[in-house]
Amino acid sequence: MILNSEKTIPLPPVIPYDKQSAEVAGTKRPGQTAHYRNAIFGSQIEDAPNSFKTLDEVFDSGLKTGRNQPFLGHRPIVSKNPLRFANAYVWETYGQIDERRRHIGSALHAMFSKGEVGGGEYETVGIWSQNRPEWQIVDIALQTYRKVSVSLYDTLGKDSVEYITNHAHLTVIFSTSDKLPTLLKLADKTPQVKLLVSMDPLTPEAKTVLVEWGHTHEIRVLELSELEAIGKANPIEPIPATPDLLACICYTSGTTGNPKGALLTHGNFALSVQSNLYGLNLTDDGILLSYLPLAHIYERICELCTVAVGAKIGYFTGDPLRLLEDAQILRPQFFPSVPRVLNRIYQAAMAGGDVPGLRGTIFRKAVSAKLEKLRRTGDPTHPLWDRLVFRKIQAVLGGQIKLVVSGSAPISRDVLDFLKIAFGCEVNEGDYGMTETTAACLKTLPYDPTCSGFVGPPQPVNEIKLVDVPSMGYTSEDKPNPRGELCIRGPNCFSGYYKDEKNTKETIDDEGWMHSGDIAELDAFGRVKIIDRIKNIMKLSQGEYVALEKIENTYSSASIISQIYVHGDSLQSYLVAVIVLDPVQLANIASTVLKRKIAADQLEELSTVTSDRRIQDAVLSIMSKEAERNGLKGFETVKRVHLTLRPFTIEEGTLTPTLKIKRKDAYKLYQTAIDGLYREGEPVHK
Repeated sequence: MILNSEKTIPLPPVIPYDKQSAEVAGTKRPGQTAHYRNAIFGSQIEDAPNSFKTLDEVFDSGLKTGRNQPFLGHRPIVSKNPLRFANAYVWETYGQIDERRRHIGSALHAMFSKGEVGGGEYETVGIWSQNRPEWQIVDIALQTYRKVSVSLYDTLGKDSVEYITNHAHLTVIFSTSDKLPTLLKLADKTPQVKLLVSMDPLTPEAKTVLVEWGHTHEIRVLELSELEAIGKANPIEPIPATPDLLACICYTSGTTGNPKGALLTHGNFALSVQSNLYGLNLTDDGILLSYLPLAHIYERICELCTVAVGAKIGYFTGDPLRLLEDAQILRPQFFPSVPRVLNRIYQAAMAGGDVPGLRGTIFRKAVSAKLEKLRRTGDPTHPLWDRLVFRKIQAVLGGQIKLVVSGSAPISRDVLDFLKIAFGCEVNEGDYGMTETTAACLKTLPYDPTCSGFVGPPQPVNEIKLVDVPSMGYTSEDKPNPRGELCIRGPNCFSGYYKDEKNTKETIDDEGWMHSGDIAELDAFGRVKIIDRIKNIMKLSQGEYVALEKIENTYSSASIISQIYVHGDSLQSYLVAVIVLDPVQLANIASTVLKRKIAADQLEELSTVTSDRRIQDAVLSIMSKEAERNGLKGFETVKRVHLTLRPFTIEEGTLTPTLKIKRKDAYKLYQTAIDGLYREGEPVHK
């Protein structure tokens, strides 16, 4: 077990937690802060020795470290009816993936060169699949042969697939076999498509039907193994990339309208990976559990960092209900995650431990002791309580977790601190990044005792500044800390949106600063805290502005709440919300309020009690405590709620693939209930 010392840059033995950002002299101007850079590593990583310049260099690094070592793993299906998976992972080595990327890339490059596919501005290739080894193999092949990858989000639906296919001029699409009929049905609307490649083997009957169907639209249908055979028979040496070469058009999911295609180069990706290797404690025998969508930049950078050090990636079965089973079989060290998943782990752990009697007393004592030590020293471990209390929680993810990172959305301080002491390892809110910054921007330092709630200092790849937002009352002169819109600049930042000059100009200013839309505060230690959002600001009828996402994030840490959609109407004076309840927590509340035992598995009865005003009042009481604890103003608090057990989902279109609420679609789904809440009027006692 070693660190890839050529690529992983360690933190100093004594970390200066009180000096995490450094002000760039002479950069302070009216209406904005000075520029800030990373105080520990600086920001000139482009010129650092052994720094990655292109994505093919990232794979070559992993190949050099572990040619004969396991790389990509999955659980094979052992039965289709009923569906069962093997109780162990099977692996392909870096050397085997090297061969496969050459075969796939050689075949594709020849087809583009002969004009059998292509014809657009870029040589784009689509990938439409859940996370699996083939997704990564195809992407590595595209990086190796100067092709541009375009992810078709597995859950964005037919309209977005059609839009992205045409917008990016996709002539080749790799997909799972179940997506092929959808793509063929779209053929009349996507006439440029010439080749579909199934990642799965096809039965003879299915293959005959699909090949003939494709023939009627002049589309060639191949299995991945057939494409690899073509490339193996006609090999072409890898074609080195350059930093400014376009590597990917990454379409952001968006909460409204069509996706926007961020143009990301090899240099953007490579330097984002390099930046994340500063201070990363990931060994060459480490394992990452892959389940967050690879179409999202956050997961891609996490996996590329794993590739860079020659470590392993194990893919989940594709079924979220089997995720914990996958983790317990894989036993990963690296678990990139999102608040929605981590909140569920936190809620389940609290529900299982914070119970009456001796067991509950021991649990609460253990939590209290470890939290006190964590907030005093930054150390999340304890020799006694880890063995007696927290070993079972650690076993939920396999018992070998060393690094958990939370991205995509804010997570509450209480949840973050609990997860640190529960897993006894590095748990970071970060890094903070966006598609447009290739997932890099801010990153908390490991074991910073007071970092919960912050997203850390700037990463070595970029610099930041805060710009005044007078309409919201945030300025660079605010005391005790400057506040304003977070702006980012650096070689990790994208060049613009594809075929979208308007949004590009609104996002990138004349000096190259990318405007994030997030309101941040910079503390005395040089750490950033995200405190508000410019977007999704609306005005209530009395003239007060409210930031809906900020309010949702505030309430989300309440254990009763599984999901929340806060709605405001400019003709109304107060906010309402749709609350998706956690069944275990609801069962406890309902049993107490209604004075009769209701179990968590009695879903029909639980669904009925959600309309009981007493239950609604109990939930609002819990929410009020959360609002008060987090300092929400009176007009920012939710006054009426609609309760449900029906979750917002990606499949029905109310969640983006990065698990953000799609506000327009959520409102459409619950419009009748929301209108009813407003007809009741504002409660006078709230």
